[in-house]
Amino acid sequence: MALAFESEKTMFEIYRDPMYSGRYRVVYFTELNDHNREVEFNHALRGEHYFDGFLRNYGKDEAKRVISNLLDRLNMGERIPEDEIKNTLAPYMA
Repeated sequence: MALAFESEKTMFEIYRDPMYSGRYRVVYFTELNDHNREVEFNHALRGEHYFDGFLRNYGKDEAKRVISNLLDRLNMGERIPEDEIKNTLAPYMA
């Protein structure tokens, strides 16, 4: 597998938002723009870190669907160990 260049990766974080909804959320840091960067950074900083990493841009849309499914499970109360998340996302990680 070839290594990805910095510009070919998307940095993300899964966190729990304790301030507003208590729900798990994801932020894709490298996709933020000037209009939403500060707000999303602040939400993530206030949140409880759960998992983070870099996705390869090739296959990123499928990775986002996988992350969305993980968030659905977490928000329904399921406890998902970090190793399971890591293994589930391994094919998409940079």
